[in-house]
Amino acid sequence: MTPDFLITPTAISPRATLLLAHGAGAPMDSEYMNRLAEALAVRGIQALRFEFPYMAARREVGGKRPPNPMPVLQDSFREHYRAAPQPLYIGGKSMGGRVASLLADELQPAGLICFGYPFHPPGKPEKTRTAHLAELQTSGLILQGTRDPFGKPDEVAGYGLSEQLQVSWLDTGDHDLKPLKSSGLTQADLIDQAAERAAAFMLG
Repeated sequence: MTPDFLITPTAISPRATLLLAHGAGAPMDSEYMNRLAEALAVRGIQALRFEFPYMAARREVGGKRPPNPMPVLQDSFREHYRAAPQPLYIGGKSMGGRVASLLADELQPAGLICFGYPFHPPGKPEKTRTAHLAELQTSGLILQGTRDPFGKPDEVAGYGLSEQLQVSWLDTGDHDLKPLKSSGLTQADLIDQAAERAAAFMLG
């Protein structure tokens, strides 16, 4: 069976395509994912969204389900990658971005983009998820809020990340890119900033 995608129409002819995976706790059509896909679309980036098996099952039968084991998540991502038009960028929010990053060198996409990478679980900075990022050969961009409990600037600065990987910081944003009120910005503003930087990365 051919995988299904949620496609946000672009305001102009698509200039690049991004396979965009959701995070652990919210579906592909969460408010965050909708805003991000729309912000990318106005810049000519076509976002192809899909759901991992556990989230698709939750949509069908209701109730909360934990994420599938990583090999299952990776197989699902591979399946959707193969079904998507090429050339293709890959990425995702949080867990979705992590899955994409683990597969990037294998799949050899046009590039990798992560929105809020989970460098470590909140409150557990010693449990890093960065080993593969040190060896990454695929050109990549991580868009991270400066208040993200999954990885803040002072922590990330100490990681030995690949030279192929850029980290771009969004001022006062948390893991969902919600800024401090004192910044005068809104979540929509930061998502827009993230989309602008992602588009610049993809389009050059």
